[in-house]
Amino acid sequence: MDSAAKNDVRIQLVWSQTKIPVAWRQTGRGEHLLVKLPYASGNRQWLRGGRRPNPNWNSGQKCWELPKSWFNDFVERSLDRFGRVYVIQPFREQEKCSPACMNATGHECECSCMGQNHGAGNDGSWFEVTETFATRWGPKEWACRLLTRSARPC
Repeated sequence: MDSAAKNDVRIQLVWSQTKIPVAWRQTGRGEHLLVKLPYASGNRQWLRGGRRPNPNWNSGQKCWELPKSWFNDFVERSLDRFGRVYVIQPFREQEKCSPACMNATGHECECSCMGQNHGAGNDGSWFEVTETFATRWGPKEWACRLLTRSARPC
C-alpha cells in the first residue's frame, strides 16, 4: 500500500471515529467547514457560540456544516472543551530545484532535489524564478493532524 493510500485510510478512520472532534477544512468556493463532535444534546448551540447563523446538519455525511470563517474559533473552543481535535486539511507539496540541475549533463548533483530532476530538463511544469531557483506544486492532497491542548502553567 503506498503512502497516499495509507493516508486515505487514516483520514477515513479519523472521520468515522466518534470520541474526538474533527474539523475537515475545505478551501473551494462555496464549500463549508465540516465538523463532527462526540454526541451531546446541546451541540448545535455550542457550535453556534452566540453567533447569528445556525450550523446546518448534513445528514448524508452525518456532520455539521459551518462557515469556513469559524475554523479557528472551532479549534480553540474544541481544545478548551475536549482537550484535543483532529484537523483534516488540504496541502500541496512544493518541489524546489534549479535550471542548472535540470539541464545538467554530468552526474554530480548538490541540489535540494537530491538528483531526482538532474538532467531531466523542464517539461513545462516548473516555474523558473531565477537562473538558480525553480519551483512547482504537487497535486492537492489531504493531511490529518491531532491538535492537543498544551499544559497551562499553574
